[in-house]
Amino acid sequence: MGKETHILVSGGGIAGNAVALQLVRAGIRTTVVERAGAPRPGGQAVDLRGASREVAERMGLMPGIRDRQLDERGMVYVDRRGRAYARMPADLFGGNGPVADVEITRGDLNEVLLEALGATGGAADYRYGEWIEALTRHDDGVEVRFASGRVETYDLVVGADGVHSATRRLAFGPEERFSTYLGGYTSYFTVPRPDGLEPGWMTMRPASRAVVGLRPDRDPATAKALVILRVPADPALRGDVVAQQQLLRELLADAGWLAPYILEAMPQAPDFYFDELARVDMPNLSAGRIVLSGDAGYCGSPLSGMGTAMALIGAYVLAGELAAAPSDPETALTRYETVLTPLLEQAKQLPGGGLPMMLPATGIGRLLSRTAARIVCARPLRPLTTRMASGAGDCAVPSYPGDATVSSPAP
Repeated sequence: MGKETHILVSGGGIAGNAVALQLVRAGIRTTVVERAGAPRPGGQAVDLRGASREVAERMGLMPGIRDRQLDERGMVYVDRRGRAYARMPADLFGGNGPVADVEITRGDLNEVLLEALGATGGAADYRYGEWIEALTRHDDGVEVRFASGRVETYDLVVGADGVHSATRRLAFGPEERFSTYLGGYTSYFTVPRPDGLEPGWMTMRPASRAVVGLRPDRDPATAKALVILRVPADPALRGDVVAQQQLLRELLADAGWLAPYILEAMPQAPDFYFDELARVDMPNLSAGRIVLSGDAGYCGSPLSGMGTAMALIGAYVLAGELAAAPSDPETALTRYETVLTPLLEQAKQLPGGGLPMMLPATGIGRLLSRTAARIVCARPLRPLTTRMASGAGDCAVPSYPGDATVSSPAP
């Protein structure tokens, strides 16, 4: 690959826009295709800490992130009557607890990336409502047939199109070969902020087969609802919003607290999202001149809390290696995988044992879970739990020439 290198990025989410931004900054011609007709709003809140925050600093994203970050001071657990029984401030575990000091919705983080791309003077060819339908590999590039009927050839194709990646399916094989169901589903959507919700706190209500919560939104008039379900896999749910919302109603029917309010607001939500909790494990991240980034290649599931972190880190490393070896993509992709693989082992670890610990199947298990939440927040045990949580999300990421020098203001 040389000065006329042309790279296609499939997916206009965080991973795709982050890699496109760094490629364009390196002077590499870049095209981005995104199936949706416009940027997707809303989404769950995600945190930046450790290495992902350092990468965001290097990319010059922190000023925009600071402008949009949420007022989220910690997490509180409540019972069915809304009474708090455990409280975890953001600084409780040395900043390594479930809530970080920098939280931002996925939609807002994507907006920061799109603004940064816009500041490059439109150097990226961005196409909404377009996606890949076929890939043909050649020794020196990839022929791509799009849904629009266009056929074009690229030096490299980056699949950053999410956990259900079409790029991965076309280049590596069926999804079920690489995806592991983790025992449940998750849903996120925006609702009007209910009266009585404690400002600045993410409030969670664990029920029998579901956890339902509300967390702050940047708009004080709204809140972000989140639901985690523990149920067997049901392939018929994919793409069927009516069935998805019916399942939420069934499993939250006796949850108490604000569950009825959330369910009533759900059908009007402009950004309703529902998907399975799954982990993606790839034996290799590249096949010829096709490479995966973000959830398409290494989704640890939302339960890991590291999806956005790895999307940013992976995109930064991939673009950095491609820019460092523009005439040798094979070496660049090998380096990308070598740097990223050890980080993925940490990123995919599920805190607390995953869904079985978060949503115990028995009444005794739920009682023990509630007791454990109280214990880990107890003042005498805070030094121990802080030491156990230290280092979460920390890893060494190489720096690359051309990193932005913009730094964030103090919080």
